[in-house]
Amino acid sequence: MVVPIVGEHESEILHAQTHIWNHIFSFINSMSLKSAIQLNIPDIIHKHGKPMTLNELANALSINKSKITHLRRLMRILIHSGFFLKFAMIPLEEGSSGSGEGEGYVLAPPARLLLKDEPLTVTPFLLAMLDPILVKPWHHVNEWFSSDEPTPFEVAHGRTFWDYAGHEQRLNHFFNDAMASDAKLVMSVVMKYSKDVFEGLNSIVDVGGGTGTVAKTIAKKFPNLQCTVFDLPHVVEGLEGSDNLSYVGGDFFVSVPPADALLLKWILHDWSDEESVKILKKCKEAIPSKEKGGKVIIIDMMVDNKIGDDESIETQIFFDMLMMVLVTGRERSERGWAKIFFEAGFSDYKVTPILGLRSLIEVYP
Repeated sequence: MVVPIVGEHESEILHAQTHIWNHIFSFINSMSLKSAIQLNIPDIIHKHGKPMTLNELANALSINKSKITHLRRLMRILIHSGFFLKFAMIPLEEGSSGSGEGEGYVLAPPARLLLKDEPLTVTPFLLAMLDPILVKPWHHVNEWFSSDEPTPFEVAHGRTFWDYAGHEQRLNHFFNDAMASDAKLVMSVVMKYSKDVFEGLNSIVDVGGGTGTVAKTIAKKFPNLQCTVFDLPHVVEGLEGSDNLSYVGGDFFVSVPPADALLLKWILHDWSDEESVKILKKCKEAIPSKEKGGKVIIIDMMVDNKIGDDESIETQIFFDMLMMVLVTGRERSERGWAKIFFEAGFSDYKVTPILGLRSLIEVYP
């Protein structure tokens, strides 16, 4: 039995200190995970096909032998974070001291999405969000609150995120890779449960469609549907289409190519309400009436989509802060979405919450 040696007041203070410490050092979770990805640990353990001992992992990583004990420490936090599991290994035979004894590591279920060959991998998204270019603005939030700059990103880098991506090839590349990896996961769900949203259409434009991952999925599933990827010229430059897939460069604040329907996946949360209304007005100009099948299909986060667990709520708050720091956007409640839809002149909308933290929203002129 453990007998407390401090009073209730002191106990509360010590608990508060621990709570604060855990928030101070929460970045260690994400940076440890990034280190594991850069070391290729998830793929190495997965390809091993059975629990992998510390020595086997160290040999496969070809690390400095003096760092093996530190590798154990890295694996300990990754186990605590729920990405790996540790098993006690049973010797292959009595007296053996080979790889069949000691601790063995295997992947926990969430780590499947960290594998490079996994079609739905989130690794490109992880590496993008933890890149120094995107981390640096967080060090300037306090300055931003006292400045006239629209975002902390501009305080840190002297220009907007979009301007930076247009001139810095590395940022443009890893950001597009991140969006493409997310698109694969989202579209796998959409095509399984809501593909009817595309049925009956003759043409669709993926507005802000990046390198075309979403449009390629739609074009393959609906060969008679003409799909167009519309994004900034530097994003689509050099990309080649196919029979029912084409690329067009432009600016959605100026005009949007006409089509029966427009798709905006993870676009409007990047922009303020005022900017989003401007984008939506251009979208409304590009589609036919509701009676003729015109609509805008939005895939984005809805912060009150009835997911009430603490982890999901925290994720939504994280994303809202991310939008505040990097760009001028925000995550919206249904009321927030309805506000910009109606201000842009649309008459109605329909929400299908099938995408976990995000929803599929059909908006009608």
